[in-house]
Amino acid sequence: SAWSLHVLSVQRGFSPGSPASSHTGGATSNLNMNLYATKKTAAEGMLDIALFLANITHMKTVIEQGAGYRYYAAVLTLISFSLALQIVAGVLIIIIGELYKIKVNQKRLDSLNNMTTIIIFLIFVTNIFISVFGMELDLLPQRQNGGQADLSLNSL
Repeated sequence: SAWSLHVLSVQRGFSPGSPASSHTGGATSNLNMNLYATKKTAAEGMLDIALFLANITHMKTVIEQGAGYRYYAAVLTLISFSLALQIVAGVLIIIIGELYKIKVNQKRLDSLNNMTTIIIFLIFVTNIFISVFGMELDLLPQRQNGGQADLSLNSL
């Protein structure tokens, strides 16, 4: 998730800028860890935004197809559930980050981190189901010639 590196470091009791995050203790190693953590967090954030936008686009497509779409209600419900979970996970990640800044009890941070991990897993599973139900069989080659797919150039 977008802040999984930060959340993981909170769980372990490190922050990218703390001396404990550097194995060698040198300033150069600390700077490299900060750069790596920043780039990784930014890349994961972009992936999270891409998933969110892909779900919104998929929802728009399903709505445009209308109730005649085979799994209309199921896909629309799953996408809505996934979007809601993504928003909840994002809010929890922000809360964890803010609580970490004010030095809240580590047990509380760990429980919030575990809750966020469970929500992210549910997002993952939900998106698998969205992908399964979102596949249109009409896009597959039509079965002809005794069950064999006709993949000749003439059929395209």
